[in-house]
Amino acid sequence: MKRVIGILLPFWLAACAPAPPPANTLVIGVETGPATLDPRLATDAASVNACRLIYAPLFRRDEQMRLVPQSAEKLAWKDPLTCVITLRRGLRFHTGAPLTAEDVRYTLLSIVDEKSASPLKSSLGEVAAVDAPDPFTLVVRLKKPFAPFNAGLTFGIVPRGAGEELARKPVGAGPFRFISYEPGERLTLARNLDYMDGAPRLAGVVLKIVPDETVRLLELKKHNVHLVMNPITPAVLPWLAVQKGIVVKDAPGANVSYIGVNMRDPALKNSLVRRAIAHAIDRGAITARLLKGLADTTDTLIAPPNPFHATGLPQRPFSPETAKRLLDEAGYPDPGNGHPRLTLTFKTSKNPTRRTQAEVFAENLARVGIAVEIKSMEWGSFFGDIKSGNFQLYSLTWVGIADPDILHFIFHSSSLPPAGANRGGYANPALDRLLEEGRATADENGRKRIYDEAQRLLAEELPFVTLWSGRNVAAMDTRLKGFVIYPDESLDSLATAWLEGGD
Repeated sequence: MKRVIGILLPFWLAACAPAPPPANTLVIGVETGPATLDPRLATDAASVNACRLIYAPLFRRDEQMRLVPQSAEKLAWKDPLTCVITLRRGLRFHTGAPLTAEDVRYTLLSIVDEKSASPLKSSLGEVAAVDAPDPFTLVVRLKKPFAPFNAGLTFGIVPRGAGEELARKPVGAGPFRFISYEPGERLTLARNLDYMDGAPRLAGVVLKIVPDETVRLLELKKHNVHLVMNPITPAVLPWLAVQKGIVVKDAPGANVSYIGVNMRDPALKNSLVRRAIAHAIDRGAITARLLKGLADTTDTLIAPPNPFHATGLPQRPFSPETAKRLLDEAGYPDPGNGHPRLTLTFKTSKNPTRRTQAEVFAENLARVGIAVEIKSMEWGSFFGDIKSGNFQLYSLTWVGIADPDILHFIFHSSSLPPAGANRGGYANPALDRLLEEGRATADENGRKRIYDEAQRLLAEELPFVTLWSGRNVAAMDTRLKGFVIYPDESLDSLATAWLEGGD
């Protein structure tokens, strides 16, 4: 009996093992799976990226972060409160049903509804009415001018009447259609043969969930996986670069890391102290050595790839001597005998990379006489303290900023939690006026001038000490062609990418 079991066991295991993906199917190794497949509720990167493959938006952002039409053919403002959107003809959902203005109307109204839990609600301003006078025209009326409205039209369009079932069984009009989702294991998609821009060359896409980075990269090395993107620990890049059949590429990203400052703190409300901290941090050394070149120093939260990125801002180059002089001027002279000028608490999560960065910041600041006590906390407790303003200094990353109106959410004096993310309590009437003007100015050139000035003011005031914008990195099978690394880490280019020899 034992011998029979021994013979049958390999066959039983083979029968129970997941079937290999079909030919010409791209397998992507990801850290976590999507929390939802409803584009109206997606907030985490895994959910957003998956939804962008399944659903079609009115507009999307290209590799230079410019808004380009997708399901929309054109957009026109009749007046500052009335937007008219014309849809492309012949759009169809994966079910074969036509995608019309009524579907877009339903999607938009389900986002802005007062009872909606959609995180996209604030990106569309205050909507007064939405009409669909014909299958290809949508008319949106706002209660007051809201220039960021155009940028908010990147939501995935769902069929009218769709409810909670979309989170599990999504139906969109994007380049790939849903096949199955096994939480903790894989999400399987197949190409949409009726896609508006032509059927993808890939037969399908599988998001294979592999939480451990080492295992993900070994799967890539064995070519069981074709693509692994952020996060990739910088220290493993030299090993990856010499693996046969693998290429590593990177490109500028839209994620910006910063040191948050409590502007209510007796010491930190002094701009001289904040400037001293900025001059004390050796950003160049950290990006080169600790981050292995996968970051570019920047002086604003609007990253370099973004068309609204401001240049010529006030510089805070690494200069311990300048930092010491500023602390002297701020009333914190060197007491001598190795005693610190002042002591600050720096909060961070238990993430090893974050902890290491905090230790480097502490070493930098100690050289100019600022003693730093690091408090490394579990994520929930850490972020809870940040949201409640219970901190002096902390470090986080703003992810994928696209429209500069985000500065209103972060720095306007009305955006104190829970209404916004002004967690440090920054208040500046001059900045408030700029951010309000930016919301009401539809002209792109006019908006650019306004937000350039807002970024200049923030670089002078330093309610955040901006550190660097991360570079997105992808390790991929050399057979994968046409894949473009977007600043916001999206997988949009899979609609036109292909596996060499897989057609």
